[in-house]
Amino acid sequence: MAHTSFKSFVEMFHHRVTSTPDSDAIDYKKDGKWVTLTWKEVARRVRNIACGLRALGLGHEERGAIMAPTRMEWILTDFGILCAGGATTTIYPTAKPEEVEHILKDSESRYIFAHSKKAVDLVLGLREKTSLRAIISFDGTTSPDGFVLTLEALEQKGEAWDKENPGAYEKLEAGITGDQLATLIYTSGTTGLPKGVMLTHDSWVFEGEAIDSLGILSPADKQFLFLPLAHSFGKVLEAVMVRIGFRTVVEGDIDTLVANLGETSPTFMGAVPRIFERAYNRIIGQAKDAGGMKYKIFQWAVGVGKEYSRALQRGEKPAGLLAFKYSIADKLVFQKVRARFGGRLRFFISGAAPLSREIAEFFHAVGMLILEGYGLTETSAATFVNRPESYRFGTVGVPLPGVTVKIAEDGEILLGGRGIMRGYYNMPEATKETLGDDGMLRTGDIGVIEDGFLKITDRKKDLIKTSGGKYVAPQFLENKLKARSSIISQVIVHGDHRNYCSVLITVSEEEARKLVPGNATYQQLSENETVKAAVAAVLEEVNKELASYETLKKFALLPAELTVEDGDLTPSLKVKRKTVEKKYKHILDGFYSDALAQH
Repeated sequence: MAHTSFKSFVEMFHHRVTSTPDSDAIDYKKDGKWVTLTWKEVARRVRNIACGLRALGLGHEERGAIMAPTRMEWILTDFGILCAGGATTTIYPTAKPEEVEHILKDSESRYIFAHSKKAVDLVLGLREKTSLRAIISFDGTTSPDGFVLTLEALEQKGEAWDKENPGAYEKLEAGITGDQLATLIYTSGTTGLPKGVMLTHDSWVFEGEAIDSLGILSPADKQFLFLPLAHSFGKVLEAVMVRIGFRTVVEGDIDTLVANLGETSPTFMGAVPRIFERAYNRIIGQAKDAGGMKYKIFQWAVGVGKEYSRALQRGEKPAGLLAFKYSIADKLVFQKVRARFGGRLRFFISGAAPLSREIAEFFHAVGMLILEGYGLTETSAATFVNRPESYRFGTVGVPLPGVTVKIAEDGEILLGGRGIMRGYYNMPEATKETLGDDGMLRTGDIGVIEDGFLKITDRKKDLIKTSGGKYVAPQFLENKLKARSSIISQVIVHGDHRNYCSVLITVSEEEARKLVPGNATYQQLSENETVKAAVAAVLEEVNKELASYETLKKFALLPAELTVEDGDLTPSLKVKRKTVEKKYKHILDGFYSDALAQH
């Protein structure tokens, strides 16, 4: 029988270890081969890390920061910080020096775990500006003065401290309470410096319990975890892993994602919409490349699959001719597509940004269900999610047990429950503005509830109001374009206080090269007339389905892709809308001048 509740994340972790010590916990790659840790082995290393931090002087609720991509050591370190009675500050490995400095200073982090010499060197340059007492490196970097030590050396210190202080580790666990700070996640933010969101032990206990209560996951499942653990979406999956005890493959390299899925055969995976968009474009592009009869069979199969999907969405059980045609389509096409993802996926979970309905229906057609959910960093991630037995594409599902929801008069979604943040660190005014007197979180998202399912229509701050007074939801239009053609990669719809809407687009380099012979640069591809004509044709098609005030009158193909490194995207791959609009202001202003707009 499942344990009903825990007073802290640490208690939940230790319950997992004592319940299933010999079960497989984490798979990770070492020297190109997959290696497995049992829960007992995880617990031993976590204990050594926790005791090592106590040996260094980590105190109650003091912060230990982690600046690393998703990897096995991230999880062990996070658990270690919590078991030492501290709190984890998360920092994206792609964060710029000024962001790292801000987070370390604002959080008053005492220790930081860094994944590479480059990261260690960046932090060393900030040593005099922060409260850091030590840097622990994952890659073996050290310093003569002992300020930089390896993770292995920390674990050795911990083992010695543990022997010298019998019973101290157990006493630490017993003293940790649910309202104690567990995690300080700095929101990636689409504008300005990130804010530190304070999440307690009980926040993660609640998430683990609520998701477990849905019954959609069991210890027999196998998760593939590649999402950044500095993001709340990745972090909540870590909490669920501990609560339920399923095996988790941990590997954050997006470039090898599909190959790793094929090797490890997980049963579920969380991902952001950008991953599904890339996979969709690749599948469609490869089918087109096959050409001839193969492409015709692919198109027929997808048509059958969508018909089958729509029947399932209506709650019907397809039979007769449709079921027969689907079995043929599955054998000829869909089984091969699913095999690329390991062949055992029961479902994906999508979050962090809106998922295009068209893409959700495509994956469902080929036999891979995407359950879209919704949450914010300020809610410890998950608050709503679709279920395998009850889903509605275009919505983010129904609330998790224990989540309260209200829709304000202006359509804003308000949320309450145990997962809501304690507040923003060192920002009482921002906390009061976001939480309000009633303690309900102002999400900044606009939505409606239909038959219990929440539909997000847009961000409150992103809604476009044309000079004619009409409101336009840009994300709806952006998703429509991305799903319509594999040549379109990223989209930013613009038009606030303008007399019509326009759009900035990046093209898929892989698809554009099929139209342009030779070795053109990305910028040359974006300037090519054939590529522009292909994009223009997609816009013309989509515009026919829109109200007149929504139509996209002018467009430009950007000279470079939008990237995290250039500051165009957040680490969770969401577009920093205002940043991109400012960067390409000259193009946007040109759309609305008297001169002919450049297409």
